[in-house]
Amino acid sequence: MEAEELKNNVENALQEIRPYLQADGGNISLVEIVNNIVHVQLEGNCLGCSVNQMTLKNGVEATIKRHAPQILQVIEVNGISF
Repeated sequence: MEAEELKNNVENALQEIRPYLQADGGNISLVEIVNNIVHVQLEGNCLGCSVNQMTLKNGVEATIKRHAPQILQVIEVNGISF
């Protein structure tokens, strides 16, 4: 898969889950994709949320992998790995 197509697929996945995050006052942005690892930044209420690890692993990562199966992992830019 071309890099641009991969990026589009990841962005589509984030668009799919973004309304759920925004409903709780949060958001998520794609920072970069390196070696099939997606780096994202949590925003708003997602930053201090006690369940953000679960949200990233079960929600974000699962949705991204559904759109782009070659993705190995999702990492939050603050260094937290899921």
